[in-house]
Order: sequence, then structure tokens, then C-alpha cells
Amino acid sequence: MNIEIVKQEKDEVEFNIDNSTIAEIIRVYLNEQGVKFAAWRRNHPSKPLVMKIQVSSGTIRKAVADAVSAINKDASAFASLLKK
Repeated sequence: MNIEIVKQEKDEVEFNIDNSTIAEIIRVYLNEQGVKFAAWRRNHPSKPLVMKIQVSSGTIRKAVADAVSAINKDASAFASLLKK
């Protein structure tokens, strides 16, 4: 998976990402956490997705880390249910 930072400020980041599944999962979890804005768009099917995240408090890094932790927790719980 390739990620390229396009724009980075204190409370906002915009980056290119080549995996729509990962972008959508992160978007959903970030919005559930109450970030100010999290969305992605694809300008053209041959171009990578552009994801934008804005926070009103805290840092982008903390918000993404919390989202990834929640994703890992839910994925582990789901995997354990499948093993039963």
C-alpha cells in the first residue's frame, strides 16, 4: 500500500492512498470517533484516492492511531467469533 502526503497542517492532512478498502474503513472509524472531517475521493479511476482528515482537537496522528486500534480490536473480536 502506497501513501503520499500531499498537504499537511496542524489540524488537517491530505494524502494519496491506493487502497479504497483501507481508505473507507479508516474513514468510517474516524467519523465514529468524532473527527471534524474524514473523507476520500477519486478524481479518476486511473488515479489514486485522495483522503482528507481534519480534527478539531488533538492531533491527526492520535486520531488515526486510535482508529487503527479500534479496527484491530474489532477485527480480532470478529476472528475469534469465526473460530467458534
